[in-house]
Amino acid sequence: MTHFFKLHFFVPLAAVLGLVVIAYFGAQANLTWVFGVAIPYLAILIFFEGLIYRIIQWVRSPVPFRIPTTAGQQRSLPWIKKTAKDKLDNPQTFFEVVGRMALEVLAFRTLFRNTRTELKKEPDYPEGNRLVHWSYKWLWIGALAFHYAFLFVILRHLRFFSEPTWGFVQVLEKADGALQYFTPAIYLTDILLLAGLTYLLARRLTNPAMRYISLASDYFPLFLILGIAITGVIMRYYVRTDVTAIKELAIGLVTFKPVAPAGIHPLFYTHLFLVSVLFMYFPFSKLMHMAGVFLSPTRNMANNNRWKHHENPWNYPVKYHRYMDQENAYREAMYEAGIPLEIPPEPVEEKEQ
Repeated sequence: MTHFFKLHFFVPLAAVLGLVVIAYFGAQANLTWVFGVAIPYLAILIFFEGLIYRIIQWVRSPVPFRIPTTAGQQRSLPWIKKTAKDKLDNPQTFFEVVGRMALEVLAFRTLFRNTRTELKKEPDYPEGNRLVHWSYKWLWIGALAFHYAFLFVILRHLRFFSEPTWGFVQVLEKADGALQYFTPAIYLTDILLLAGLTYLLARRLTNPAMRYISLASDYFPLFLILGIAITGVIMRYYVRTDVTAIKELAIGLVTFKPVAPAGIHPLFYTHLFLVSVLFMYFPFSKLMHMAGVFLSPTRNMANNNRWKHHENPWNYPVKYHRYMDQENAYREAMYEAGIPLEIPPEPVEEKEQ
């Protein structure tokens, strides 16, 4: 275990554990207004300001040429049959780009097509090893399970912010709690979220290449979201707290009439504090790929360079030096050097006359 791995792994782990301790004992020290009202408002403010700032930065970045990443054939090659798959791999119209982006955002299509390359020992080969490429779907399954479970958990929590609870939230809650073998009902998304997080963390720890390139900024959001999930699961299945008081606090926040009711367990303020830290951290981290994918020039552009001229809007007038200007200036020297000329120099005899 290298020094850098210890630094990149244990520092973010200690940071998240420190946040848990601060919030838990801070709530017990009657700082419920700070952790229940002040910090959530600050987190939302930083989240939206950071989000707007990053988006403006991306929008202002110059992209003078169309640079979509493609894997299909262009329509300018008429002898190659173009299929529906090619239209998504190499979109040439706005609607084809929309289809490609939809599959990218909703189904992680690029990740689904991910392949893994490794050397396998083969005694029959002269080198003793063989380079093999094979389909690698576990990362796609883990990422899909984590993201959709996280989305469903967020939508489920909307029941705390409305009275009465919205109809679609009640439908999601019934579908999510289909396992009625226990009381309270076990949410499927809780299982999927923890399983997805465990897989993504285990992948970074067990794969030597991933462990080598992983930084503290890769581990910190995993530990932070894992802390949010674990504290939420503990509150639902082990530590009972006043749900009515929590809903009163949540509605007070969204209606700008904040209150910090009594009777809420300190673990809830720990859970809310970790969520607030995630909101504040989000705009300045790699988690911004959620918004960045829509502004990625390798994904959101139609590849029509072969039949449509794209002029760089940042071009400025340039005084061109033509070849004939160069020949006129250096004709004698070019002639003596044996360089072919468009107009040979005049003979010396004619100049003397």
